[in-house]
Amino acid sequence: MDIAINFVLFQLGWFACVLGAAHGRPWVGVLSVVCIAAWHLSRARLPRRELLLLALAAACGLLFDSALSLLGLAHFTSGVVVAGFAPLWMIALWVLFATTLNVTLRWLHGRSALAAALGCVGGALAYYSGVRLGAMSLTPLATALAVVAVGWSLLTPLLLVAARRNDGFARP
Repeated sequence: MDIAINFVLFQLGWFACVLGAAHGRPWVGVLSVVCIAAWHLSRARLPRRELLLLALAAACGLLFDSALSLLGLAHFTSGVVVAGFAPLWMIALWVLFATTLNVTLRWLHGRSALAAALGCVGGALAYYSGVRLGAMSLTPLATALAVVAVGWSLLTPLLLVAARRNDGFARP
């Protein structure tokens, strides 16, 4: 049951972030993710471990998406606080993704090659969907998507390793 709830909350949070940003209301997504993360932590057996994982994912998101922005590959339609840096709603998406690592995506623990492949495809599709929904633009599109795909193929397995080490849902 927790897996289904985690999956549904992830989807709802993703749409809240992307559609909120696309419609000039990036705070909607950030607030949604704060609520989802709070619920997630309340369900964890070891919430401090999960909180550390969420913070690590936020840092990865800040660095990765800010790099895309500073390189001129990503342009965000709303929510940018500091020019050249990722907006809060994008960082919130990384936190949201981290809530799935020890629940919905637990089956990927220890499967680095599969995690890399899924990160490659899933990351590129998520960013492309964000473009299509109007939350951001990627220019040039093919180059930016290739960079996103490579980045996510590296970061997904690394985040899963961090998730295993900071597993707040592990059974004793």
